[in-house]
Amino acid sequence: MQGGTWIARLYDPAKGRRFHSLGVADDTVDADGMHVLSFPQAQEAARAWFAALTLADTGDVVTGPYSVRQAMDDYLTDRERTKRKRLDRTRGIIQAHILPSLGDIDLSKLTHGRIRTWRDAIAEAPPRVRTRQGTEQAYRVIEATDSDAMRKRQATTNRIMTVLKAALNFAHENRRINSKAAWEAVKPFRAVDLPKVRFLTPAEVIALTTACEPDFEAIVKAALLTGCRYGELTALRIGAFNSDSKTLFIEKSKNGSARHVALNDEGVTFFSQIAKGREPSDRMFSRANGKPWKTSEQKRPMDKACSASNVSGVTFHILRHTYASQAVMNGVPVAVVAEQLGHKDTRITERHYAHLCRSYKQEIIRTNLPSFGFITLRTVPADGSPKRRKGRIFAMAPHRSIGDVIHRSHR
Repeated sequence: MQGGTWIARLYDPAKGRRFHSLGVADDTVDADGMHVLSFPQAQEAARAWFAALTLADTGDVVTGPYSVRQAMDDYLTDRERTKRKRLDRTRGIIQAHILPSLGDIDLSKLTHGRIRTWRDAIAEAPPRVRTRQGTEQAYRVIEATDSDAMRKRQATTNRIMTVLKAALNFAHENRRINSKAAWEAVKPFRAVDLPKVRFLTPAEVIALTTACEPDFEAIVKAALLTGCRYGELTALRIGAFNSDSKTLFIEKSKNGSARHVALNDEGVTFFSQIAKGREPSDRMFSRANGKPWKTSEQKRPMDKACSASNVSGVTFHILRHTYASQAVMNGVPVAVVAEQLGHKDTRITERHYAHLCRSYKQEIIRTNLPSFGFITLRTVPADGSPKRRKGRIFAMAPHRSIGDVIHRSHR
């Protein structure tokens, strides 16, 4: 038995009857929201077609076939022109996760069901393992009962979906499609992207930096003193350091904007030593062979230093977390930390480090607020019944040891 096809029909007095094939009906096969549509999904697709025709007739939307692939290309071209650099990570996400499933779909036929099915398929797929270029893609097997692994997959899916929505929104802004309903209604997975910030203790910092090779040690220390990203540090020239203003100028941040990173005294001394006797155009950091550090070349020396120092689970980005975490715990306002890190606002900074700020405040309260002696201590006799010590009230100060008891005469 062969299933039918959903057809949308529109009568226009000026242009006559119009017909549009929406997809296969779910008569014999369950709807998947992409190739096979249920009645509600067909209604959604029909409404999108009707709206597109209306706006196209009034000249508000650019007409003609326009695929998701074309939308991705136009988005990348615009973003790379705006940020003045290649967005290799974004390009990789599009190539690996978006184009294989959605690339050939015309944007006018992209429905809520298709995007939702795509989202769920990514969340259920095994995570990709980094492989050498030209070799077959490998995957890491995870257990379906591993809730934390599944949470991470959903968090990764949310980040991938952010790229898709950004590109489709750009297409909408450029009038390549009349409505954003198809993707706006597909929500990200909730409560899955919980930040677990790993940062180094002072002892771990000493152990790790001591275990680094000299050329890598310099760039690791720079990251700990500035909170800068690996790519920002490897692009630095000597002229970026200003000893008078005690700042380091980052010409290109991840978000495309420049910033000045303020340095403490240790940072000023560190960069002064590196810059001494060198030309402003010289690279700030180079490998032992004199060549510049390239993309992803930090991984091998970091893994080697971690193994030698017995400090596990450290990536170069952890150095940035360490800088921010230590700053917040030492009382630097979150807004200042956000500016130092190059965040456009404080939302990301607060999301990752606000809990440390709260802990710092709680410690300040516990340490510095006075004790009024309101809390009484009771002795417990041998018979187990609590009895008040006659004539005295005892109270613990929050910053004292158990044996250090404050007492006063009872009136």
